[in-house]
Amino acid sequence: MNRVVISGVGTEIPQASISNEELVASFNLWVDRENERRRATGGDPLQKSDSEFIVYASGVRNRHVLVLDGILDPDRMTPRIPPRADDELSVEAEFGLAAARRALDHAGIAGNDIDLVICAASHQQRPYPALAIEIQSEIGAKGAGFDMNLGCSSAAAALHVAFNLVRAGAHRRVLIVTPEIISGHLNFRDRQTHFIFGDAAVAMVVEATGEGEARAGRLEVLDTRSWTQFSNAIRTNFGFLVRAGQEDTSVVQMEGNMIKQVGNKVFKEVTVAGHRFIVGFLAEHGLTPKDMRRFWLHQANARMNAMILKLAFGHEVGHDRAPMVLDRLGNTAAAGAIVALSENHEDMQPGELGLLCAFGAGYSIGAALLRMQ
Repeated sequence: MNRVVISGVGTEIPQASISNEELVASFNLWVDRENERRRATGGDPLQKSDSEFIVYASGVRNRHVLVLDGILDPDRMTPRIPPRADDELSVEAEFGLAAARRALDHAGIAGNDIDLVICAASHQQRPYPALAIEIQSEIGAKGAGFDMNLGCSSAAAALHVAFNLVRAGAHRRVLIVTPEIISGHLNFRDRQTHFIFGDAAVAMVVEATGEGEARAGRLEVLDTRSWTQFSNAIRTNFGFLVRAGQEDTSVVQMEGNMIKQVGNKVFKEVTVAGHRFIVGFLAEHGLTPKDMRRFWLHQANARMNAMILKLAFGHEVGHDRAPMVLDRLGNTAAAGAIVALSENHEDMQPGELGLLCAFGAGYSIGAALLRMQ
């Protein structure tokens, strides 16, 4: 079995950003208009959003989006992303390529050194041709490419697949690309979810390494693990069968088919499942959470992460031990934990351990036990 390292990590954060105050102002203006309509028809009024509520509920203060135009317009509340011709580079592939090229540069290799591309994200622009194959073509990679999806655990699940393929010798170098354009699928008129998500793209190069090939700054992958358990608490129903279920097929119905979640239920169940998973996975290696120099956790909810870590350590854990990027980026789905890793690993000493762990819809959890070379 080959030893495996993450030799390169790349991130792409869009320049455009939206503060809580800007998002709330747009949402509440729409609520005022909608409630006026509801009063005229006898409907129940909607509750307004609040910036302090958002910070308390999630820890999010700001989020970045690929395209700002249209999101804060109460008449639209959706980003304005024009369609591209089939022979043009797709929006999501372009976003992922920016992170992919940074990961390749970080690893010190070229695109033709890659022999497998995995595009793993919570939302893909289309079913086929695979975005991974489009990215493969653009960087000049050899071999193959495929897409995969496991909600916010997608990047961690892809690392699980890549680690085992490289360890077994099926592939030499794998490029994992996770472009998350959540803003295009988010219902900005849903008070429960309109504030949660942001856009980001990340990429990782996973490759084999031999004895004596350790290079400072690389993270060796010691083991990975995935876990799933069915739940409807986080769900999207948008897909090709939506049109087939409508009488009027000329317009695809989005209302009710975008991202939705039962927030309190998700918080309680994922907190318990996440804690059990982390403790159990580490115990398989004779380790406890206290043996980890760093945790790079899914950036979904600040209170959830704090509670998982408090259960594991018996006390609160600060940013140095478990860095957060959620407050300034929002929940960037499968990209979040990788952004935290990218920004917070170079200070680690050789031999120190860290745990990358993401949890999301499914329910799903994915993790990788890493050691600094």
